[in-house]
Amino acid sequence: EVQLVESGGGLVQPGGSLRLSCVASGFTFSWFAMTWVRQAPGKGLEWVSGINSGGSTTHYADSVKGRFTISRDNAKNTLYLQMNNLKPEDTAVYYCVKPSGTDWSERGQGTQVTVSS
Repeated sequence: EVQLVESGGGLVQPGGSLRLSCVASGFTFSWFAMTWVRQAPGKGLEWVSGINSGGSTTHYADSVKGRFTISRDNAKNTLYLQMNNLKPEDTAVYYCVKPSGTDWSERGQGTQVTVSS
């Protein structure tokens, strides 16, 4: 059974930073590309960033490019999202996803990120 457990969210002021982590189990983590998505209040899921299985290739939504960095440690079965220069519009629940094409159903419980002064 795939299990994904996110942590690291919280309340931060605009311009601040947070580092999200996602510990994976129940599958061979190093074999799979991984994704971060988010859901802002009252909105649908939004793709944020993706990384290939080896960590050599990353992609970002235009809204976070230059501010967020995705990475992974396959020895620790852990996915990360470093978020810098946070903005109020980054407020959302962030989910770690083991994607199957455009299917994001295999995801964790999420971690809340609130950016507010």
